[in-house]
Amino acid sequence: MSNDHTVRRSRAGLKSAKADWSGFDALTDRDIEAAVRDDPDAAPLVDEAWFDQARFVAPPSKAAINIRLDKDVLDFFKSEGAGYQTRMNAVLRAYMEHERRKRRA
Repeated sequence: MSNDHTVRRSRAGLKSAKADWSGFDALTDRDIEAAVRDDPDAAPLVDEAWFDQARFVAPPSKAAINIRLDKDVLDFFKSEGAGYQTRMNAVLRAYMEHERRKRRA
């Protein structure tokens, strides 16, 4: 194995970056609310009424299992990047919920 492309850095060589927070500190609540409203990726603003009705829902517990899958199926999910087990769980959950709805109909 060649080390030609290996870049080595030590912590001693890292510079401490200082952020300029003055612009952030100068923002008013109205400025922040306007920025959130104008940002299409921002979560919607919530008020006290929302918090009064909000309920904590614990995610279902997970069970560690061993499962045999076709290699190409596993490779596909892994090729999509980190979180492949979570995506596989979501696909299985969607199938389960579909079948449950079908049986109730």
